[in-house]
Amino acid sequence: MRLELLHIDGCPNTVKAYERLKEALSCVGRGDVEVHLRVLKSATDIENTGFAGSPTITLNGTDIFPAGAPASELACRIYMTPDGFDGLPTVDQLAEALTSSGI
Repeated sequence: MRLELLHIDGCPNTVKAYERLKEALSCVGRGDVEVHLRVLKSATDIENTGFAGSPTITLNGTDIFPAGAPASELACRIYMTPDGFDGLPTVDQLAEALTSSGI
């Protein structure tokens, strides 16, 4: 199992996304799972990653939020949260997505 947080240089949401992801893993009893941070620096880096904007979280290469459209450029991502659009999902959304993805 490989859990990756794909991001671009300078993404203002990377650190907070990592923190929320670690918290969500604890919430679902999988605090032992390692989160691999992977910076994407070019369009070539995006190929075959499941990247849908920064930050994207993949499990074994598949976006855990499948509604995200694959990106072909280095760009930010927007998530729909209970409070409206945001640059990253909530801890609850992450926990639900992780569980749905079979973690």
